[in-house]
Amino acid sequence: MKAAVYFGPQDIRCTTIPDSVLTADHEILVKVSATSICGSDLHLYRGALDAIMTKGKSQTGHELVGEVLDVGKSVSRFKKGDRVSMGYSASCGHCYMCQVGQTAHCETSHKAVYGFGVPFGDLNGTHAETIVLPYAEGHAIKIPDAVSDSAALTLSCNLPAALIANHLADIRFGESLAVIGCGPTGMMALDIALHRGVGRLVAFDKVPHRLAMAGRKEALAIDPSTEGWKEQAMDITAGRGFDKVIEMVGFPETLQMALDLVRPGGTVAALGVFCDDTFNLNLADVFLRDISLHMDGFANVQPFMWDALRMIERGVISPQDYFSHTYSLSDVDKAFAMFHQKSDGAMKMLISRP
Repeated sequence: MKAAVYFGPQDIRCTTIPDSVLTADHEILVKVSATSICGSDLHLYRGALDAIMTKGKSQTGHELVGEVLDVGKSVSRFKKGDRVSMGYSASCGHCYMCQVGQTAHCETSHKAVYGFGVPFGDLNGTHAETIVLPYAEGHAIKIPDAVSDSAALTLSCNLPAALIANHLADIRFGESLAVIGCGPTGMMALDIALHRGVGRLVAFDKVPHRLAMAGRKEALAIDPSTEGWKEQAMDITAGRGFDKVIEMVGFPETLQMALDLVRPGGTVAALGVFCDDTFNLNLADVFLRDISLHMDGFANVQPFMWDALRMIERGVISPQDYFSHTYSLSDVDKAFAMFHQKSDGAMKMLISRP
C-alpha cells in the first residue's frame, strides 16, 4: 500500500510499504478517506525530532477520517462500514490516566502517538491508504454522514486542542485575550473565544494572510516582528497586560511573549508543541505576578472530541473553512512543502486517497 514515510528533514514522501493487518483483538482496520497535516507535523518536517524517527520506516500523520474495513474479536462499538475518526494519541480508555482524563498519558499504550516514531509507540500513521487503530474503543469515534471529511479531520487534534486552550484559559465575558499563532488551531481557538464573549482580542502572527484572516474576525492583528508591536498590543489593556493569553506556536520565544503580555494574576494556556529541552523561566517574575501557566501541548484530546463534534454538527464552528489546499497522498511531499513555506495562502492541507 502507499504511505508517507520519514526519510529525513524536509524529506517526507509517499512510498510503498506492506499492507496494514490486524494483529490484536482490540484493533480495527480503517481505509483512510482523507487525512491532513498538523502544525506539530512540521516539527518532524523541519528535523527537530530527527533522532526519534527511523529513516525509511517511520510513518507520519495523526489526523483521520475513514471507513472501518475490519474489527478485532473484542471490538463491539465499531463494525465494518462505520465512518470514524480518532484522537491523535492511542488511549485504552480504562487505565488510571485515561479515567482521570489524561488520555495522552495512557498507561496501556505508553503514550503512543500515531506517526511520531519509536519513542511514541512506533505506530503507523494516517498518511496512508489504510491504518490500524489499536485500543480503538478507547479513542475512536463514529462520524455522522452530515459532517464533511475536512471538518471531521479536525477532531483528531486541532479542534479539541482549541477547546482545551479555552477551557484552561477559562475566558470570561469581556476579558482581554491575546492569541499567539494564527495557524488553523490558533484560529479555531480564536473562534471559540469569540463565542465565549471575549472583550478585547489581539492576534499575533508573522504570516500576512493569517493576520488578515484574524483581522476579519474582530481581532487586532499584529506582526510581532514589527517595531513597537508590544506597545501597540498593551495599549488596548491600558498597559496592564492581557487577562488571558493562548499560545499556539511552540517556540521558547513565543512562550516568553505570552509571559510578557499577560497581566498580574492572568492565565497563560500554552498549547503549542514544544521540542526544546530548556527555557529560561524567571520564577520570581511568575511568582510575584501570580501567573497561572498551563502547558498542554501534549493535549488530552479524546475527552473533548464529543464536544468538538457537537459544535460542528450544530454549526457553532466551521473548521472546514481553514482548509486551503487539497493534495493526493502521492503528492504528500508537496503538501508538506506548501504547509511549511506557508505560501499561496496556505492554511491547512487536505490529503485524499490517490
